[in-house]
Amino acid sequence: MNNSAGQQERIFRGIPASPGIGVGRVFLFRKEEPLVIERAIDAGEIAAEIERLKLAVARSLKELSKIFAFAEQKLDRKQSRIFEAQMMILEDAVLFESIYGRIGKEMKNAEAIVQGEIGKYQRMMLAAKDIYTQERANDLEEVRHRIVRNLQAQRLVSKFEGSHIIVSQNLGAADTLIFSRNDVLGYITEVGGATSHMALLSRALKIPAVVGVHGILSELQPDEEVIVDGHNGIVILRPDEPSKRAYERKKQEYHRVEESLIGLRNLPAETLDGHRVQLAANVELEQELEFVKKQGADGIGLYRSETLLIGKDSFPTEDEQFRQYQLMAETAFPNKAIIRTFDIGGDKLMADSIRENNPFLGWRGIRIMLDKPEVFLDQLRAILRASVRKNVAMLFPMVSNIKEVRLTKQLIAEAKDQLRSKGIPFDDHIECGVMIEVPAAAVISDDLAREVKFVSIGTNDLIQYLLAVDRGNDIVSDLYQEFHPAVVRFLRRIIERAKQEGVWVGMCGEMAGDPLATMLLIGLGLDEFSVVPTILPEIKKIIRSVHYTECKHLAERVLAMETEDEIKSYLRTLMKQKFPDLPMQ
Repeated sequence: MNNSAGQQERIFRGIPASPGIGVGRVFLFRKEEPLVIERAIDAGEIAAEIERLKLAVARSLKELSKIFAFAEQKLDRKQSRIFEAQMMILEDAVLFESIYGRIGKEMKNAEAIVQGEIGKYQRMMLAAKDIYTQERANDLEEVRHRIVRNLQAQRLVSKFEGSHIIVSQNLGAADTLIFSRNDVLGYITEVGGATSHMALLSRALKIPAVVGVHGILSELQPDEEVIVDGHNGIVILRPDEPSKRAYERKKQEYHRVEESLIGLRNLPAETLDGHRVQLAANVELEQELEFVKKQGADGIGLYRSETLLIGKDSFPTEDEQFRQYQLMAETAFPNKAIIRTFDIGGDKLMADSIRENNPFLGWRGIRIMLDKPEVFLDQLRAILRASVRKNVAMLFPMVSNIKEVRLTKQLIAEAKDQLRSKGIPFDDHIECGVMIEVPAAAVISDDLAREVKFVSIGTNDLIQYLLAVDRGNDIVSDLYQEFHPAVVRFLRRIIERAKQEGVWVGMCGEMAGDPLATMLLIGLGLDEFSVVPTILPEIKKIIRSVHYTECKHLAERVLAMETEDEIKSYLRTLMKQKFPDLPMQ
């Protein structure tokens, strides 16, 4: 049914998860939870029931292996490891020994025991406060459903004819990837957050997506037409002709803008009145390096060294690390390559994880590395060895006090002595910096600045801690406000106090890559932006089209405002006037 039948268009709002615009007909994916009926078995059936489960687990592992191989073809290593994590659950000997034992002890069918045992851990994880643990609960749910479906010989529909927008109550990582084998124009889900696996994969696959669109399934009929606006988190059901024409124009405009930005590649990030800032790239994998160079980045503003831990159950050796850091340094030369030491724990990968009630406020970042001095020394020596061309800097994450910085500097001195004793060259004047992502660090940013050569603001965690909001939780996601007056004033405090101590200030969080924030951050005095490579040309266009003096005036106006709505409304109005062709959230 469509507008020709007299139905009015309806606008739904959700959370923008992946940018882009999709216009097409819906494919309703109703992923029902497999029905599990508990059934008693007799002693003679126990062996056969365990064997039936082992075959279902083997089939599930085979399916995930295929999905993982497909993911490696379409995605980078970090995104593919989502499926690696699910495979590890299927290979968890302790978990399945417990399940097999319960079948024999309780004399119940395999589906019921799998449902109970895995469901128990899943509920514990869902009750946790942090997004990482909740995402692991989603992994468990996907694995549990896959095993039960294989026990019951069920198959999900994953293929369709033509081009469609997938609408579902929720989409797991495997669903998102498998559906992409079709001509998918967009994804819409009723639940989910902007940092879910589904959102991450949608962005990697360049498929527009909006999540958290509550109640849309009850309003939809199969094959109805919708528009997905992944830039602004808007879904239009049964769009009328003017809406379709308007969004087709927007779609074409976005493509045209992307083409126009190519010419900025080799130009400096400099305002019209000659104020220069550094515009660098965040890097996770070596496969990104060629793209980073093509985008015209001023070096590497953040290399996340913890990606070296992917797929490993121990920390990499000094030599393994050195080869990777040397590649970063050589690729960035003559520009700088800033290598962040292992930022693990919380929502990030660890080689030897431990269970914590609240990992975001627990053992993570610099805290872990100072508790593992031998591991830390391996990394420090590797970074120093890669610094011989004098374009490498170190960055320390999750710092909250001066003592941590001074202990780290002592270890750096020890690493230097060890290299000198072996005659191994390094940059003796290598720059060191700290991440400002904990409110305590922001408050003492002037004290920290006296200990280092630069500071880099990690807005993702800083905002989350400052506002006490889990940004991956769609229930409170509207309270995660990067333009909250407290955030803006905190940023000014950090920048001003650090620069008074003679150090430069960068930003490597998501806010640095938000076009709406660019003029404000310039006006606040930010020296360096480090952004995801895809957004770099857009940010450069803004920088090269404005005056530093007007940015400072803008910042002063924003600092006097009292609500995020007021700030965003002001910035949106100004940006639409100056850059009508750039998409703004």
